[in-house]
Amino acid sequence: MLDLIVAAADPLTGGADGALPSIGWQGFTDYQAMLDEFTALALSTLLALTIAFHPTTRRTVDTIEEAELPKVSIMYALVGAVVGVAVLQFGAVVGFVVFGLGGLMRFRTETGSTRDTGRLIIVTLVGLICGLNLPHFAVITTAYAWLVILVFDGNPVYRLDVTEVPKENLKRAADAYRAELSRIGCSLVTENNAVSKGKLLFVFRAPRKFSQDAFYEASLTHIPPELRGELDWRVE
Repeated sequence: MLDLIVAAADPLTGGADGALPSIGWQGFTDYQAMLDEFTALALSTLLALTIAFHPTTRRTVDTIEEAELPKVSIMYALVGAVVGVAVLQFGAVVGFVVFGLGGLMRFRTETGSTRDTGRLIIVTLVGLICGLNLPHFAVITTAYAWLVILVFDGNPVYRLDVTEVPKENLKRAADAYRAELSRIGCSLVTENNAVSKGKLLFVFRAPRKFSQDAFYEASLTHIPPELRGELDWRVE
């Protein structure tokens, strides 16, 4: 009878004595569980990709934040999968802990972008998983998050404002800067030409080895002087 009581313990508190179950380093020997956990992370990424890169999304992108949103969505889907696996292992009490940590980070932590916030949450969850004595899942999560960051942050999004371009040369300047971005392997996300202000705006994904200084030097070579403007950069 006592065994039945222990087995039916409240999932909010773990076992009958209130202690959470502990897997420890033995988790590295449970290959099926590790495969299931990795599959959960991979599936969350795949489904997030389906939504984040919906065909209609590209049509509405006109800011650097919107261009970065798919990567942020993927990171937050990964966060959700990690929380789900942890709750499945230890019960709803982990969910309450995560919500508490989320509130602390929301009101006490300043980050430069939503992308950085997603990374901060992942790191916090890795620490929580270590504290829950799930080292194998902490390693899986860290390795998987590292790969996601490598793949999706390898091509950062830049915003380039070209100002002080003579209005009569604006169209030719736009063509010249667009051609230069394409020549060095950049993928244009959106472009906006403010004729009244003599200003060009480009939002693009850059290759891994992209350098602002190198682009400036190249523009001096490939863009005629009468089409050049002042360059103002922003990167997420």
